[in-house]
Amino acid sequence: MTFLLKWKNFCLDLDSRTHIMGILNVTPDSFFDGGKYLQKEKAVEHGIRLAQQGADIIDVGGESTRPYSKRISAQEEMDRVIPVIESLAKQIDIPISIDTYKSEVAKEAIKAGASMINDISAFRFDPKMAEIASQEQVPVVLMHMKGRPENMQDNPEYEDLMGEIISFLKDAKENAIKKGIKEEFIILDPGIGFGKKLEHNLQIIRSLEMLLELNSPILIGPSNKAFIAHIVGEKTEDRETGTMAAVACAIMNGAHIVRVHNVEKAVKTAKIVDAIKRGKI
Repeated sequence: MTFLLKWKNFCLDLDSRTHIMGILNVTPDSFFDGGKYLQKEKAVEHGIRLAQQGADIIDVGGESTRPYSKRISAQEEMDRVIPVIESLAKQIDIPISIDTYKSEVAKEAIKAGASMINDISAFRFDPKMAEIASQEQVPVVLMHMKGRPENMQDNPEYEDLMGEIISFLKDAKENAIKKGIKEEFIILDPGIGFGKKLEHNLQIIRSLEMLLELNSPILIGPSNKAFIAHIVGEKTEDRETGTMAAVACAIMNGAHIVRVHNVEKAVKTAKIVDAIKRGKI
């Protein structure tokens, strides 16, 4: 299956090379960069910088989904992200993704200039999200998560990790198609760090190629996650080095899109791995 995403004024040829999704958290409490870009001006400036560094997509989120994080209202989330998306959409020419599981937020974000939806719940938390995605005809990222952010790390267990993830994502994809979303607009994410222990995260990256049987592009987001800090240490530079190692392994094993904080390093990492994997520059 050819993975060519064409919609509105955008075209992402996911077969040609690995694509980079840059993370823009407009939150006070995200695990890695909480508070850095809470102010609109700083957030927009950072989004522009990520685009200049080579991001193919900017993923804007207004609610932290780190383990044990607290939920906020749709209005508070919109107050954070809508002004940023409105300003950013006027200044960059790459797709902006809204990272939310609330249909109300997604609808207003698309009005403001977003053109993708990244839903960590795969439409489970708000069934109206599928309706919005179908109406707007935008690509969606559907992620596997065991539990909810506030309890997902309470000793998650699996009898068959990859089998359960594949089954979940297969069902999520089928549900999205039934709700009117084009198959070619569906991207699947195994959910690194979302209801997963260290060994689960390692196994997902090692076995990522198994997800290709679902015939959808694979997105993976290992950036600065706790399992990396557990292996190499908490220092920022160590986490970033570990992140790039995880990114490289994920690309070798089938990832089409990698979601990262450090776009500049990820672009270079992806270029090297793509060259090795494909045997050409």
